[in-house]
Amino acid sequence: MYPQLQSKTGPRQIRNPRLALIHKLRGNAVAGIGCCLVVGNEKGQNSTEARIMQTYTKAYIPYGGYYSTPFCRWQMSMQHDNACLLGPKTARRWFLEKKSLDPTIIDYLYFGTTVAQHYWFHSHQMAGAILTDNQKFVPGLFIHQACSTSTTILNLIAKDLELGVYNVGYGLMSDRCSNGPHTTWADPLGPGGQPVREDWNMDNFGGPPILRVAMAETAENVAKEMGLTKEECDAVVLRRYEQYQDALKDDRAFQKRYMFAPLCIVDKKRTKLVEEDEGWTKTTAEGLAALKPFRHGATHSFGAQTFPADGNCGIIVTTRDRAKELSADPSIEIQIISYGFARVKPAFMPAAPVPAAQMALDIAGLKAADIRAVKTHNPFAANDLNLARKLGIDVMTIDNYGCSLIYGHPQGPTAGRGIIEMIEELTILGGGYGLFAGCAAGDTAAALIVKVG
Repeated sequence: MYPQLQSKTGPRQIRNPRLALIHKLRGNAVAGIGCCLVVGNEKGQNSTEARIMQTYTKAYIPYGGYYSTPFCRWQMSMQHDNACLLGPKTARRWFLEKKSLDPTIIDYLYFGTTVAQHYWFHSHQMAGAILTDNQKFVPGLFIHQACSTSTTILNLIAKDLELGVYNVGYGLMSDRCSNGPHTTWADPLGPGGQPVREDWNMDNFGGPPILRVAMAETAENVAKEMGLTKEECDAVVLRRYEQYQDALKDDRAFQKRYMFAPLCIVDKKRTKLVEEDEGWTKTTAEGLAALKPFRHGATHSFGAQTFPADGNCGIIVTTRDRAKELSADPSIEIQIISYGFARVKPAFMPAAPVPAAQMALDIAGLKAADIRAVKTHNPFAANDLNLARKLGIDVMTIDNYGCSLIYGHPQGPTAGRGIIEMIEELTILGGGYGLFAGCAAGDTAAALIVKVG
């Protein structure tokens, strides 16, 4: 007999045996992994009657068990390096040189990357091989969820730990927007078999194939719906620039808490360490005011948008006891609490972080007022204005010490760096809850709540 769900129209049976089993087990750890079980109704629509919403209890990040490289605007210092190689090579150097840790402590690897490059097919297994020098045959899984890649990887590791699959997981996120691939796809029915051509970056920045609306236009759709002005967008950009300058004070003291320099190719004979972010723009109120909207009637100028970039980051996630052993300061405890996801109506991408964040808050049993540090992936100023207004928070107090709007967006590692910076901010504040939320291509978003202390 299949279990029944209670709904407004009376009980319904779950006729899928797999879902029935999950429903039956909903009281134990197998079902309680902080996810949302969705059951289709008679009209084929989604119903959230069977939500299984529990916080994570077994996923911890060692303090200092993470790094991010600087981010470089595309076609700058990281342009010559294949991200599928630079990421694991940098992570291995970080383990050995910065942390004096044997990379073979890793049991399982998630490799996140979004821009196709040479060796992409084997990149996840190759990353494990490079990272451990094949002294341990660490398996891996390839994850591509656009700008939500890092957030999703941390969620996947947390679920694995909750189920007791392994003890130490590692999220390695590496991308290069520079020199994006120009691909051809076979089209036997085309005239003379002429192939279809695709510019991986620029074509996809123009929107998904089912609805070609450029990403900048999705920000305008949200701005119009919210009644935002160019002046409001410019004020947010200026504030984000000021916050980023705080991270550069005292010889980049804040960034040096987590940042690790990659060894990058200069030419066929030379390499160099890239120590700092490259390509961010000095910003003033007068300069922003002078910039025209990117099209007539828009609220965003080019100064209110991020830019494509290159970079990588890595984060260890493990059990509570193991996190203490690996921590640079065992008194600082960092726990992954909950995860949220969302997809909104087409061509409204910057609106998606709000329902994702609300889902993470609901799972955690928290309100926005309970959050001490908020970090966002904000490719457009409208992202933050929409999130702040909908959650009832001060837009000028979030994203301390920097954000992708200012220092660029290499896609796969963008959220990872934001989460790392959020952890460091919470550490400075003495602990508390942190919320990261960011949109992703396809009108989607993901959010993550962590607790420090």
